[in-house]
Amino acid sequence: MIVALLNQKGGVGKTTLALNLAGEWARRGKRVTLIDVDPQGSALDWSEARSREGLPRLFGVVGLARDTLHREAPELAQNADHVVIDGPPRVAGLMRSALLSADLVLIPVQPSPLDGWASAEMLALVNEARIYRPQLIARFVLNRCGARTVIARDTAEALSDNDPPVLTQTIGQRVAFASAVQSGRLVSELDKDTPGAKEIAALVSEIDRLGIERPGS
Repeated sequence: MIVALLNQKGGVGKTTLALNLAGEWARRGKRVTLIDVDPQGSALDWSEARSREGLPRLFGVVGLARDTLHREAPELAQNADHVVIDGPPRVAGLMRSALLSADLVLIPVQPSPLDGWASAEMLALVNEARIYRPQLIARFVLNRCGARTVIARDTAEALSDNDPPVLTQTIGQRVAFASAVQSGRLVSELDKDTPGAKEIAALVSEIDRLGIERPGS
């Protein structure tokens, strides 16, 4: 399965979410490759930090900020159970290429009406990609949810009128995520029993229950 985390709005936590999802699948014994499509290369920086810390390699991280991604990602997927794409903000060519390569698009949004409104442009790109890939599945993910759960609920309700729907599992705004990423780690490596680690595990389980497979697999 090729999973692309995309949102034209920056600062929604795509990279942190992509790294921790990839790590959770790897922890469950899956072969995983993460493609860093963001020209900033944050996932590649994380991989380098991990190497400097002498930590074991859990999954491959490759940089591929090119609009040929839709041709190259399926080739990488032949040797992996899951390919996770950390997408770019507001780079139309890269965004379209990522959409055309994906089986599942996850759209991280923060619990804010502004993020809900900003999703319209992303949804237009998803609908455009479905002209060529009608089987493309997309879901919103509520990310960086703070203690004010009323806002998260209101955002989920605002997005519920849209296609795609919102995944049930939310991810909290937790210091542990930032601390882990800075040291080349995953939140589950700090402590697998922390709320953040449990949220990531539950999110992966929810995605797995969607039963998405690549055509011909």
